[in-house]
Formats: sequence, structure tokens, C-alpha cells
Amino acid sequence: MAAAENASKVRLKVGDKSLELATTRATAGADGIVISPLMSRTGLVALDPGYLNTAACTSEITFIDGDAGVLRYRGYPIEQLAERSTFLEVALLLIRGDLPSRAELEGFEARIDKHMYLSDDFRQIFSVMPRRAHPMATLGAAINMMAGFYPESLDPLDPSAVRLATALMLAKMPTIISYIYRRAQGNALLYPQQGQSYIQNFARMTFQLPGERFDVPDVFYRALDTLLILHADHEQNCSTSSVRMIGSARTNLFMSVAGGVAALSGPLHGGANESVLEMLSHIRDNGISPKEFMAKVKNKSAGARLMGFGHRVYKSYDPRAAIVKKLADAVLEALGVRDELLDIAHEVEQVALSDDYFAERRLYPNVDFYTGIIYRAMGFPGSMFTPLFALGRLPGWIAQWREMINDPAGRIGRPRQVYVGLGERDYVPLGERGDD
Repeated sequence: MAAAENASKVRLKVGDKSLELATTRATAGADGIVISPLMSRTGLVALDPGYLNTAACTSEITFIDGDAGVLRYRGYPIEQLAERSTFLEVALLLIRGDLPSRAELEGFEARIDKHMYLSDDFRQIFSVMPRRAHPMATLGAAINMMAGFYPESLDPLDPSAVRLATALMLAKMPTIISYIYRRAQGNALLYPQQGQSYIQNFARMTFQLPGERFDVPDVFYRALDTLLILHADHEQNCSTSSVRMIGSARTNLFMSVAGGVAALSGPLHGGANESVLEMLSHIRDNGISPKEFMAKVKNKSAGARLMGFGHRVYKSYDPRAAIVKKLADAVLEALGVRDELLDIAHEVEQVALSDDYFAERRLYPNVDFYTGIIYRAMGFPGSMFTPLFALGRLPGWIAQWREMINDPAGRIGRPRQVYVGLGERDYVPLGERGDD
């Protein structure tokens, strides 16, 4: 259902001027005030650092209620999708808008399976990248190069080209990430195998050793599938907004997604689960109890930084965190892994949930708190956590890019600013500026 335009009017008074602004009614969540005429009518712009209260678009893809701890993809609660769906089904849901029929899903899976292979020329990209390069740097470079390898899929206004780019992006991404990992480990690159599922292919290409069979319990695949579902979209976050902003210039899907990868690589966005492991390791290695550590957090002691708690949007328990917490216990048990960091994480969470200090500040565990523990149990090093985040977020980036491209109200992104620099001044020749 599209948002209803001009549902009501809002009157804004600026000095002796009065301006009537239209609103856009949301089907769920906050309505929006249309401030487009603000500058032309009043000479003022809206200043909103960090876009804390600015909607740059309308969207039908994802709904979040941060106070109630609600996350829905296309109307479906994340809890139901995490329990019953698969990553590729969720990808198709986000991109197309509805759950597919069995035939539609099987056709989509077959198309993705067909395109997972990377040509030998493309594989050479990994040989020229330094082994010690950060995986996100290599991932961004490889995605950018896809624009050169698949020119027939670049036109954002050609539906058939967009469908091809969508399939290529979803299909190549797990292969690329597995190659990044294997090269860093000094292992030969593996080809995808038709007949295996998306998740099975990715896991095998990543971890199988020469001459050995990759054999893990089904809970491994299901957990990895679920983690990707939980990250598939999250409304207008930094990386998604970057994809939309870049795409608003009619930039092709590959280079727009590469921009999302760049945004996600920042430690304030995609690196949080690795930081959680560092925090838990700090507690263990320094021989302090979780209760002592949390006391240091409350006292703002040096080196005591609480990671994996709180969220820009969620002001109650992150619904994804509740799912991941149960998943962590199941995965470690099935893999026969005993990780004392998981025990420490449980204790840290219990201290936080029972202490008014953290409750009053709405510091509840977020999705990153247990995610890194699961990835580590699976065998992924911390440097690969953010590429895994990117793989999960890919369907959301694609869906948001496609929605933006097809939005008749869409324009090239061009935020305003409030200039606070010096006023006009005259150029001073170099010889007259003194020696300082």
C-alpha cells in the first residue's frame, strides 16, 4: 500500500510568515511532513545532523518500531521469517514485494545457482590484491569490477538489465567472499557446485580443505541462513542510504552496492560484532568478572566500553538479538564447541538487564552481541564478520536501489547545508602573508 499524500496540513510559522505544509501518511509508524517548499517559501532549510528526524524517501520494504522492538520485511514479522523462510526466499520477498510460489522460488534459486561461477579472468582480481588487504577493501573492489565484466546489465532503466544485475549480484557475492577468505588463508579457490543450496555452496567454497570432505551438521547451514535473514534489510541505515544516494545519480547496481560496502566497512556500522568479541576477550584476559566490568562501564572507567548494547533505532530489546541468542546456544552445542566467551556474554547480559542504570538508558543487547560468537564457532575469523554482514544485507540494498530507481518522485540526492564558515575576503598574495 502506498503512502497517502496530503493526508492533512501542518502550519509552520516563521517570523511574520505562515507556511502550510502537506503531510504524507504512513501505513505504520510516523507520518511525514513534506518540507520541500521550505527554502523557496521562507529562505530557510531544515538542519538535522545525522538525519535523526529526516525521511529522505517513502518506502514499502521494511518497517521498524524501535520502541516496541518490531521488525517486518514487507509486512512479515522477522520472527516468522527467521523460523520458516530461507535467505533466498527472503531476498525474493524484499526485491519483489510478495512471498513467491514454489515454482517461482525454484526458478529464482536455479537462476542464482547458474550464475555463481566466476570466470577465470574475474578470479585474477584476487591474485593482484594483497593477501593482507582488509576483506572489505577487496570486496568493494571486486563488486566495482563487476560493472566492467557485465556491461549488458548496467542500464538501471532497462528492466531486463536490472533483473540480470540482481541475479548476478546475489549469485557472485558468496563466491567472491569465499575467495577473499581462501586467498587470505593461502588455500586454492574452489568452484561452486550445481545442485547444492546457496548456503551449502558458500560454506563449502569457504571451508573445504584439499582432499577433505566438508561435513557439518544441518544446524550449521540453518544458522548461517538465519543470520543472513536477520541482516537482510534494516530500513534507511548508513549503508542503505548510501546505496540510494549513489543510485539516485542513475548509477548502476554494482557500483551503488560497492558504495554500500564502503559505508558498512566503518566501525560504527558493520564492525560492531567484532568489537563485541574484543570486549568479551578483554574481560576474560584481564581476569575480571562481568559484574566488575559492568561496574567499570557505569563509572566510565578507561578501557571499559560496552559493545553490542543499545541501538540507534531500537529503544527496547532488538528482536533480532532474541533470535540470535537462542541460535548461539544451539550452534555451539551442535558443533561441540565450548566457548567461554558465550558464558561471559550471558553474564554481561544478565547484569545489564537487572541493573536500572542500563534499563533507564535503554541499553539492551542488539543483534551484534551474539552474532560474532556464532561466526567464530563456525570458523570465521573476526575480519570476515563484516563481509558476512554485507552478504546478508545485499537483498535489502538491491530492493532499496530498485525501489529508488522506480520511484517517480525520485531525484538525484543533493542535501542542503547551513554554512558557518568565514564571510567573503580578498586574496592575499603569497609574498604579503608573512613567514608564519
